[in-house]
Amino acid sequence: MPKVLYGNKTIDYSIQERDGLKSHYITVERGNGVVLKGKPVSIEKSQRLILKKAKWILNKLNLVETIDEGDIVTGSRIQYLGRRYYTQIIQDATINSVSINFNESKFKITVPEKYSQDDIHIALKDFFKIKAEEKITPRINKRSKETGLKFNKLRFQKMEKRWGSCTANNNIIINIDAIKLPWSLIDYLIIHELTHTKIKNHSKDFWAELSKHQPNWKKLDNQMLDLKL
Repeated sequence: MPKVLYGNKTIDYSIQERDGLKSHYITVERGNGVVLKGKPVSIEKSQRLILKKAKWILNKLNLVETIDEGDIVTGSRIQYLGRRYYTQIIQDATINSVSINFNESKFKITVPEKYSQDDIHIALKDFFKIKAEEKITPRINKRSKETGLKFNKLRFQKMEKRWGSCTANNNIIINIDAIKLPWSLIDYLIIHELTHTKIKNHSKDFWAELSKHQPNWKKLDNQMLDLKL
């Protein structure tokens, strides 16, 4: 895999040759990393193209770090409110279930003598659901009052392919994994779903209404697309 050095950061990337494209473009995709797409070029030219967008690429890479943590061990990083925090696993033979403690600087996960990764992930899911309800609920209530966009009920649940949704009855559902996003994207998600209480589709009218409450929605919407589940 080709790579290029930008400051003290190494950017690994792949090349997808597509003869039909008039110019080159770069994508940063969860699972695929940095991909340069376009007609065949030399490694030297591909490196120049990557370097030209290096700052943007590094920002995108930071955003698209996987939401799924994989195995959680001491030293793992758990994403929460837009940052990734150090994790410490502590074994305690006197307890029977996994407990999660976050002290604003790291996650301390206490586990019984016998446990599995599933036990940790279930405990984390419960932790994120509680925190999502605790932190996002007052925020959506406040924005609803400010914008005049009224919703019926609010629910938090694990969603596989969406960050949120608004039903025909104006019930808003928020993915519990939204609590892992930075506040700027959580607030955008809130406004996006509140706008759906008024306009159910993604027509021009929807985006026009959204822009009244979130003028920089295009930038934030692109960031959400990069984080597509």
